[in-house]
Order: sequence, then C-alpha cells, then structure tokens
Amino acid sequence: MYVRISNLFACFCSPIYIGRPNHQIYYLLLISPVIVMDPSYRRRSQNEDEFMLFVLPTIEGDSSQPSSSRKPMHTSKLSGACRVNEILTGHQSLSKRNFRMEVNVFRALVDKLREKQLLADARDVSVEEQVAIFLYALAKNASNETLQDQFQHSGQTISKYFGVVLDAVTQLTCVYIRPPFLHPHHILRRPKFHPFFENCVGSIDGTHVPMILPLDQQEPYRNRKQTISQNVMVACDFDLKFVHVHAGWEGSASDARVLQDALNHGFEVPPGKFFLVDAGYANTTQFLAPYRGTRYHLKEQGRANQKPQNYKELFNLRHAQLKNHIERAIGVLKMRFPILKTGSHHPARKQVDISVACCVLHNFIRLHNGDMVWPSNCRLEIDPDHIVDVPNGDENYNGDVQEFNNSREAGNRKRDDMAQRMWNHYVARRK
Repeated sequence: MYVRISNLFACFCSPIYIGRPNHQIYYLLLISPVIVMDPSYRRRSQNEDEFMLFVLPTIEGDSSQPSSSRKPMHTSKLSGACRVNEILTGHQSLSKRNFRMEVNVFRALVDKLREKQLLADARDVSVEEQVAIFLYALAKNASNETLQDQFQHSGQTISKYFGVVLDAVTQLTCVYIRPPFLHPHHILRRPKFHPFFENCVGSIDGTHVPMILPLDQQEPYRNRKQTISQNVMVACDFDLKFVHVHAGWEGSASDARVLQDALNHGFEVPPGKFFLVDAGYANTTQFLAPYRGTRYHLKEQGRANQKPQNYKELFNLRHAQLKNHIERAIGVLKMRFPILKTGSHHPARKQVDISVACCVLHNFIRLHNGDMVWPSNCRLEIDPDHIVDVPNGDENYNGDVQEFNNSREAGNRKRDDMAQRMWNHYVARRK
C-alpha cells in the first residue's frame, strides 16, 4: 500500500497527519521522549461527523411525533452527576465494571486531565462526568442513545463530550507511551535470559481491531478472515506497558508492512537493541523472530512436556517465554476495553483514535498500580454475538517488504550465534 504524506506538521509533541484520512500514526522516537501524533483533523470535521452520525437520527425520530404529544426526555431523578457519584462511592467493583478502572485510578485520571488543562468543568457536565461518559462507552460499546439514558443528557451533549475526552486522552500519548527501559530487570535477573537477551527491549506484534465502515470503504480493510478491521502495530516492554502504537492501517495489510511504515515515519530501535517479533515478520538484527518449522510455542511445550532437543528448539522456547508479555498485554487491553472487540459506529477517524486512547489508558492504569489480572477474569460487558472474529496477527512472513529481505541474512547470523551460546550454556548446566 502506498501512503502519501500530506499536511505535515512537526514540532514538539505536535501532530503528523499521514495521507489517508483514516490512517493516523501515534509514535515516539525510542531514543527521545518526544511523541508525535495527529489530533489535527478532529476539530476540522468533528461537529459535522457527530451531528450526522448521532444527533440527526434522534431529531428525525422526535420530529415524527406530533408536537402536542412530545414529552421532555432525560427527566430521571438520578442525574448523570448523581450516577457517577453513586459508582465512585459505591462498591469497588462498580467502578471496574463501568469505568474499567479502580476509583483511585479514575480520580487520578481526572486530576491529570485537569492539571494538563485538557478538560474543564462545564456548566452542566463536570470533568468527572465527561470522563465517565467516555469510559462507559469504551467499557460497553454503548450507543449514543444508551449513554443518554445512563447520564441524562441530550445526544448532542453526549457526542460532544465523547469527542472532547477522546481528544484529551490521545493528547496524553506523549506522557504515557514512553520509550522502553534499555536494561530490563526482567532479563537481567533471570539467568535463562541473561546475557543472551540482554539487548532486548521488548516485543512487537500486530493486533486487529474491528471497524464499522460504509460499504464503499470496506474492501481495503477486509482481513484474511473476511471481516473488517484495522491492523494496529504495538510494541510492549516487559512490564506490560505499550511503548509504541501505530494505528489505522487497513486490515488487509501485513504486519511486516505496518512495521515498515512505522520505521518510515519515525519509529526507531535504539542502537544495539532489538525487539522480539513472531513468525509474521522477517528475522533481522533489530527484530528477532523464532525459527520456522521448529517446535516450541508455549502451548506446544505444555502439551509435549519435553525438553528442548537442540539449539533451535531452546531459542524458540526462550523467545516464546519472553514474547508472551505482549500477548498478555494485548489480551488485557481488549478485555478491559471490549469496544476493541466489536468496532463502533463512530466516524472512521475516531475509531482509529479509540485504539490509541485505550493504549494510553492501559499504561495509565498500569503506572497507577491498577489491577492487571482482573480484566482477564471479568465478565464481558457486551453481547458475545457482537464480537467480531479477527486475525491474531500474521502466521508467516510473506517476503513483501524488501527492506527487511535485505537484512535477513545478518539477522539469521545474529540469531544463530545467540542460540548456540544459549544452547552451550544450557547443556553445561545439565551435566
């Protein structure tokens, strides 16, 4: 896929807009704390998009009734503010179920958004309620109509504050999606990984997020399972935090091509360091993949209950044990924010931003010691029939990125050297 760069703006923590209107990138230079992202389009068409998508159906529905029979809506004695207060002062499970985070984390998020002057209290809607509307929508993929009922505001108000908070959260990307620690304790303290993986700073994977698009826009986003999705590349450290997000690529794009696009637009691997990737990527010096056609995915190890028989099997086993962090992080992310399993009826550009915002919130929760186990064990707050079947990343690299093909030989030498040293150490310890 050819991506044209247009409307390019570059400054500290300022936006870059990439070609297609639905294709946004949120990346950071791993050698610098500077984040570059693109909220520039939001104010340009937010009012028009939201009015057409959410408000117009409500107006049409109301106008179908005779004026004499119309009744005021949103007259519940339990206002949105009261509902939010009830959740925040009630049982601790209420905040997790409705806002996907603990009460102390919710309050910390509100404080941060106020401190950064990204949100402010309005006459009828406090920052707490604005954030609650947004998080409730992510938790349950709630429609505008449902949010009106829950928070007792008009469709226009709901739409407005969903967009305002989405914009605010994505502007925190530069604060909470940070470069990985260059000497991870997870590796340094474990002899089976150190010194062999001492220069590994994390893992990279592609994850598909369902999208809902007009028929005439769907085909490029049709993935190999024939559903409609965007392919989001994420990089993760060993503390389950995302260190890079590259969102908005069509579901038909390969994981390797999305990674190459990230590299073309500022994503950098620190000198001498590398990320772990799966078999859907080329094996290079900066991105180490497992050996193909060799045993040892973690599930295979459990079933076989056998020890590695050669250096390739041992490398694949250790690789899988380390890379499991990103699989866990993605799993927690999607269970915490089920909207990432269903797609939503927001404008396409907002659907891309939602993916990024969820990653920002994930890191915020992690940094504030939020529960990272609970999401995997909780009951989904959405109808299982609404979950879209999407791929779990590419199974094999198909050689479609020439830049990676040119680096594979050097990558194979690096992997072989690492695997042989690891094997010699493993054999010596068994004697």
